[in-house]
Amino acid sequence: MKKNNELEAINLSKRTSFISLFTSGGTIICCALPALLVSIGAGAALSSFISVFPQIVWLSIYKIPIFIGAFSMLLIAGYMQWRAKNMPCPADKRLAQQCIRARKVSLWIYCIAVVIFCIGLIFAFVLPYLMR
Repeated sequence: MKKNNELEAINLSKRTSFISLFTSGGTIICCALPALLVSIGAGAALSSFISVFPQIVWLSIYKIPIFIGAFSMLLIAGYMQWRAKNMPCPADKRLAQQCIRARKVSLWIYCIAVVIFCIGLIFAFVLPYLMR
C-alpha cells in the first residue's frame, strides 16, 4: 500500500508540473510573444495573429491574474517536487526505474515551466519598467 502512495505522490507531482507548464505558457502567449513580435519589427504579423486569435487581447488585459495564477501553480509544483524527491522509490526494480524516470521527467517539465514564467515576467513587467 505504501508503494502505491509513493507512486501516486510522484504522479501528482508530474501532473502539477504539467499544469504549471500550461499556466506558464499563458504568460508567454499574453505578454512575451506580442512584445517579441513588436520588438523585432513584426507589428503586422502581430496584428494578423490577433485577428486570427482575438483572445490574446483578453489575456493581455488580465495579465496580472494570469501571472499570479502561474506563480501559484509554480509554488505548488515546486513543493510537490520537493516532497516527491524525499520519498523512497519502490523496491521492485521495474517500479523503481519508473519512479526515477517519472521524477526526472517531472523535474525537467518544472524547470521548463519556471524558465517560461521568467521570460514572460521579464517581457510583461521588467522591460516595460526599464523602458520608462
